[in-house]
Amino acid sequence: MPVSRRAGGISKRCECRGPDAKRLGSKCPQLSKRSHGKPRVSQELPEDAEGGRRRFQRTGYTDVKEAQKDLDRIRAILDLAGDDEDGLRRVGDLLAELQKTRDPIPEPTEVSRKLGVGVPLDGRMTVAEWLDTWVASKKTKGTTTDGYKSHIRVHLKPGLGHLRLDKLNVAHVQEFFDRIDDDNETIAAENAARREQEARAKWGKNSRPPAAESARLAVEREKLAAMPPYRLITGPATKQRIRATLRSALNAAIRRQLITFNPASWVELDSGKRPKAVLWTAQHVEHWRKTGEKPSAVMVWTPAQIGAFLDEAEENRLYALFHLIAFRGLRRGEAVGQDWREVDLDGHSITIAKSIVVRQWTPEEGVPKTDSSAATIALDSLNVAVLRAHKVRQAEEREAWNRHAQEERAKGKDVADWADMGKVFVDTDGKWLHPEKVSDEFRRICRAAELPPINLRDLRHCAATLIHAGGGDLHAIKETLRHDDIRLTSNTYTSLLKEVDLEIAEKAAAIVPRARKLKKPAPTE
Repeated sequence: MPVSRRAGGISKRCECRGPDAKRLGSKCPQLSKRSHGKPRVSQELPEDAEGGRRRFQRTGYTDVKEAQKDLDRIRAILDLAGDDEDGLRRVGDLLAELQKTRDPIPEPTEVSRKLGVGVPLDGRMTVAEWLDTWVASKKTKGTTTDGYKSHIRVHLKPGLGHLRLDKLNVAHVQEFFDRIDDDNETIAAENAARREQEARAKWGKNSRPPAAESARLAVEREKLAAMPPYRLITGPATKQRIRATLRSALNAAIRRQLITFNPASWVELDSGKRPKAVLWTAQHVEHWRKTGEKPSAVMVWTPAQIGAFLDEAEENRLYALFHLIAFRGLRRGEAVGQDWREVDLDGHSITIAKSIVVRQWTPEEGVPKTDSSAATIALDSLNVAVLRAHKVRQAEEREAWNRHAQEERAKGKDVADWADMGKVFVDTDGKWLHPEKVSDEFRRICRAAELPPINLRDLRHCAATLIHAGGGDLHAIKETLRHDDIRLTSNTYTSLLKEVDLEIAEKAAAIVPRARKLKKPAPTE
């Protein structure tokens, strides 16, 4: 219940002290004087968490006007909570703590801002407490919110969470990112040491090692087991995303008037630009086979390599999915989320309107990544033919599954019929196809085809090379891949398309037969 304004007021209290510094109280010789004593504020507070009564008292004011000002503030703060029991307890806790510390009574408007967002009222909120409050209120997509939570749990709370929100400054944030760089150096060194130890602990020959060698290998393997496991380095792009999460959270704190300055906006970081897409040319493949090193984080197959992959995948039940990604550049989630009703095979078009993503291993359907991602694009005749064949195969799978389910039910087993979800690509029982199953199958086919490695998302980048090789420019690539801005297309693919042009030029030059062979240049000294 709200606390009555009558349960408090202003009175006078003797503050005189004796030689021992104790109050004189009733022994004070000045008590008989009406003007003696200093104003004292007294106000009943809401009960504490255990139901105990408590009262705010403060004395030592120079005059009644000063005391009345504090009393009015206290009562205005108490009124903020209304009938809310949790709010009453929180404002009671605040005022009880202020009595102990003798800190000034805050303005009711300041308390109201904090009360409304559920943050501590005493101004001592930590960065961790605000990050938890902020992320709990986010209305973003599930995967986006999961990204925020990951940054907060793994990086921001351990590195900055202990600091007071209103005391956070640029130096704190810069030091936080500098520590990440230091940790990266440690991780890189530990990973390198583990790779070297793995080589020492491995018997590379086909035969069994001799007894003496077995003893040595056992020792080396014990050393390997005691070493730290492999860890991922926090790269420039990830640091930029972590900074973006922190900056967004602090901007929200500014809007709530909890702070007035965003230090995350002023730290210096590496650019964190997207890695350039690089073509798996013969030279790159040769270097990779010798060293295991990839020239870029984003590698793209040549048209010949794409053909080798599709040849290997042709008998796979997901062949049409890989074919569609390679030529039309769908994202993984868009491909597994595609509805048949959004595919117009007669009109040679496909509308991307749904996406299935993974949240903590659970598939979740939503809209595509950006507004530009939801669009209708053309389907070439080859993709139309592949999708028609896939539709026939899916119908055969449905009939086979239903026959199997009927047979199993006859045996007393609980097996449901094919789940008609309306998706182009589904699991063997008709239910949603888990995106990670697609990635696993992609990696298996790559290994079987003995191709240089790319990720499934890089198969989408292969579409850019095929569009360009077919005569399309950057704008055509942007529209097909559904980028928001052509600058993103240019930044990602400009260097790649130069490599494609060079390969095409070399092939064109090799087509023309020559009677005379060009002499090789003499070696330089």
